[in-house]
Amino acid sequence: MFEHSTSPEHVIVVGAGFAGLIAARELEGAGYEVTVFEARDRIGGRAWTETRMGAQLELGATWVHWMQPFVWTEMTRYGQTIYPSPFTDRAYWITQGETRQGSESDLDDLLTEAQRGVFADAREFFPYPHEPLTVLEREGDSPEAAELAARFRAADRLSVMEVTRRSGVSQELLDVFDGYWSAAFQGDTETGSSLMAAHWASLSDFSMSLLDEQTLRFKLTNGMKGIYEAIARDIRGPIHLSTPVSRITHDRDRAQVTLEDGRTVDAAAVICTAPTGALEHIEFSPPLSPRVQELVREKTNSTGCKIWVKIEGHHSVIASAPSDHPITMLRSEVFLDDGTTILVGFGPDHARLELDDVAAAQAFMEQWIPDVRVVDCTGHDWVADKWSGQTWATIRTGHFTDGWHHFRSTGTRLHFAGADWAKGWNGVVVDGAIEMGITSAREVIDELRAQQVP
Repeated sequence: MFEHSTSPEHVIVVGAGFAGLIAARELEGAGYEVTVFEARDRIGGRAWTETRMGAQLELGATWVHWMQPFVWTEMTRYGQTIYPSPFTDRAYWITQGETRQGSESDLDDLLTEAQRGVFADAREFFPYPHEPLTVLEREGDSPEAAELAARFRAADRLSVMEVTRRSGVSQELLDVFDGYWSAAFQGDTETGSSLMAAHWASLSDFSMSLLDEQTLRFKLTNGMKGIYEAIARDIRGPIHLSTPVSRITHDRDRAQVTLEDGRTVDAAAVICTAPTGALEHIEFSPPLSPRVQELVREKTNSTGCKIWVKIEGHHSVIASAPSDHPITMLRSEVFLDDGTTILVGFGPDHARLELDDVAAAQAFMEQWIPDVRVVDCTGHDWVADKWSGQTWATIRTGHFTDGWHHFRSTGTRLHFAGADWAKGWNGVVVDGAIEMGITSAREVIDELRAQQVP
């Protein structure tokens, strides 16, 4: 039997990923009692550092950067350091059924050219990258502002692939672009909003090389666990693992959670950090707004997979393939002393690949390196995982302007927090989760303090 507070200043946090841990720490710092309920048997959420195949691997979130302000603050707080993923000696890319070769720089040049259509309006669309809907908020300021807002909405209705087709690039550039964004979106480039890609560009100073550096270059020396375990140690209240929440009852004054085993716990407020793909497993009373319910049913554009592959020999490679292939982006990450290499790969559809299937890994590796021998592979199917239902959250067409922001206010003592609903690195990196953990906790703190004012 677990113990929990009955204090009127008790707050419940659902989920012990980055958003939940940060929210709990922030609330405790303001003097509130916090109980965290986590469905899994571990903390970290979609960040999961584990030793497999003889190396420390990130099964979920991986790369960080000093231009991601929230995660960099936590790295500074806990004394965490970074090291680079290796630059590669050889690049392979598949186009029209043919495998071509060159340097990593050659592939980067192709990508830079292919991205021009997506990057074209990014500076106008996102004058303040961490306030991504500014263009819509200023719509009534002038006829010019109204015209820009209309273009903004129209861009949201276009897929990232359609924008690039309209730019008139070659099939080779389309295939390279498709490989890059099907991996980045973790899903179908025909249904992913072009605004999400443009937003990434704005967060990277409109530079393709900086976008790559932020999302694929630097890793934590001690792994993601070096931060999430440190945050957890700073939390005084209980973190109950293997304790799923099945129902959240909420109104303007109080909230209550019902656990999967039927127990109920009252609180002044609840912060729910379950990602969009897992919200179908929680009943909300009263129900969430009709639009939010639609978004939960539709889910995000994230249907993909991440795989780690171990091969014989030291191969310093980066590879790309269009989205009709199971893995569309792959790069060398670890060179082991036994002469093997571990590579990380991403694909748009988790259903196409068993992540521990060596024969399947052998088949897709051979399309780039014919004489390669795969000795092992591993990963975690986040889409099939009940408690995530997705990898990182990526945005469907139409959902950038009419989607994620609906979760940012319920009008009750229920709050949502998680990378899926961040203003900055929305959906995709730990930075967004930390942002939302802070902002949602501060909203709760402000509400509870306002209640105490006579």
